[in-house]
Amino acid sequence: MLKKDLGLLILILVIGVVVALINPRFISIANLSNTANLVGLYGMFSLGVAFVIITGGIDLSIGSVFAFLGVIFITAVSAYGINWILASVLIIAAGVAIGLVHGLLITRAGLQPFVVTLCGLLIYRGAARFYTDDATAGFDFGQSFPTLEWLTTGRIYNIPNSFIAFVVVAIGLAVLLHRSVFGRYLFAVGKNEEAARYSGIDAKTMTIWAYVICSALAGVSTIYFAMYTRSISPASHGTFYELYGIAAAVLGGCSLRGGEGSILGVALGAVLIQVLQNLVNLLGIPSSLNFAVMGTVILIGVLADGQLQRLRSRRRAQTAVAAA
Repeated sequence: MLKKDLGLLILILVIGVVVALINPRFISIANLSNTANLVGLYGMFSLGVAFVIITGGIDLSIGSVFAFLGVIFITAVSAYGINWILASVLIIAAGVAIGLVHGLLITRAGLQPFVVTLCGLLIYRGAARFYTDDATAGFDFGQSFPTLEWLTTGRIYNIPNSFIAFVVVAIGLAVLLHRSVFGRYLFAVGKNEEAARYSGIDAKTMTIWAYVICSALAGVSTIYFAMYTRSISPASHGTFYELYGIAAAVLGGCSLRGGEGSILGVALGAVLIQVLQNLVNLLGIPSSLNFAVMGTVILIGVLADGQLQRLRSRRRAQTAVAAA
């Protein structure tokens, strides 16, 4: 896994050098700071998506969760005057509740993750539109929340606080995933759920925790996106954001079959995606091709994963023959 992460880092550096040679604005302080901010915004929830993918699942509802929880957060703070700390806690708690419901439907009701989260995508989007009567939710003119704004959109020596928060969360999750019993159990469930159960691992509980972590981080990201955009259109906010999370996880080495992945890899995947997006903008490529770039990135990642799986299977077969 470390070799894969190193290869991804080298790829990012190569692309960065090439783009910088073509357009020197790429390495300007303003551009790097803006790119780091986007890495923080999109990388935060991508880390949560990775936990779900490691279990062999998927979450297609992330974008709709951003719209649903986002309009609630803005109206709670702006229209109803609820303290932003309390509102933030409630939004994160709501994210936890959403993840818990997803996990229970998958493990207890026996539904497929694709079906559960696809239904969630539709339900949360519809609920957001109903809640605002399809109107845009935004802060009133002149409204200001200095501490909240500094925490979410502020900068320390041109380093965005969103990026700093992303790094802190990534370090914490890296310890959880790679240095704890929880992480070993999670990988075991993703590799072979039945074998994990026979080993005494509560596979259902581990799966539920993966979805709870994913949606909790979506709740945190909701607050950052709401303060970044300052207004939310429930019909379009967060559309296809789940693709960013899936692409970052796949590029970072998470196998869609489950049982593989690393936090460092996902973080690098998030960086690569934003570098590619920045490349599209700086080179004057039509922004309408953004999703085409994203689809290509996911396809390449899946193809690479398939090739690695076949290579490993061939090596195992050769080893077994040699041992016989």
